[in-house]
Amino acid sequence: MTDHALTRPPAEIRRATAVGGIAIVLWSTLALFATLAAAIPPFQLVAMSFGIAFVVGTAAGAALGRDVVGALRQPPAVWLLGVGGLFGYHFFYFLAFQLAPGAAVEVNLLNYLWPLLIVLFSALLPGERLRRGHVLGALAGLAGTALIVLGRGTGGVSVEAANLPGYLSAATCAVTWAAYSVLSRRFGDVPTEAVGGFCLATSILSGLCHLLFETTAVPTGTEWLIVILMGIGPVGAAFFVWDHGVKRGDIRALGALSYATPLLSTFLLILFGDRAGGWSVWVACALIIGGAVLASRDVLRR
Repeated sequence: MTDHALTRPPAEIRRATAVGGIAIVLWSTLALFATLAAAIPPFQLVAMSFGIAFVVGTAAGAALGRDVVGALRQPPAVWLLGVGGLFGYHFFYFLAFQLAPGAAVEVNLLNYLWPLLIVLFSALLPGERLRRGHVLGALAGLAGTALIVLGRGTGGVSVEAANLPGYLSAATCAVTWAAYSVLSRRFGDVPTEAVGGFCLATSILSGLCHLLFETTAVPTGTEWLIVILMGIGPVGAAFFVWDHGVKRGDIRALGALSYATPLLSTFLLILFGDRAGGWSVWVACALIIGGAVLASRDVLRR
């Protein structure tokens, strides 16, 4: 488990970081798509979209001449990390909202700790060193995220003991995704095509959760289109380009840049009339962009 990114030329690291950044743009559409497909139960939606992601990702890999079947022959540790990251994140995400139904603001804020955790966890990787700019940039992004999340609520955060299981689940969700992203770098030899297998396993496990906990809803024509777009974009290609970025790019910069996800997501919701804008959005914009530049300044200098 060698960090091969350390031996790559700076130009290649920049390109890989840019490719990983595509995931951030794609994930920003997820809230809008989820809103448009709100009639579909969460686990059913995850199962359907990840199933499409597997089909599309495998077909794209085969069309490019990649060994999509051989890529699935990975050690148990790789499968545990991949499936644990993709399925584990979504499982704890939806569980948090179920366990704390009246605390969506707090749950969402805890969920968005994962970019900060990526920046901090990256210091544990071989050859990596956490600098003051990375920490300050991540904290600025966290502050901007808090403004966006709290702006959707009633004006404040309340902590209630009854919601503690939901808060713990949301925190577990953030730790799960940050750990998956950072540990993926330790498996740099694993081809990105293996993500297709992780998507298939996530689809199957989510389908089982749907059968156990939810009532099936038959999607309309428009909802089918949304599910397909989710499977192609934020629940499909996003995980493939993210895998490439965290393995070959600057993972600390990607962690800080990830705070753009709630920002872009909010802009899309405003654009489509689901939320009104305000001063907090623009202040958050300055904090997130400034924090991302601060945390990425060593990459930008190179």
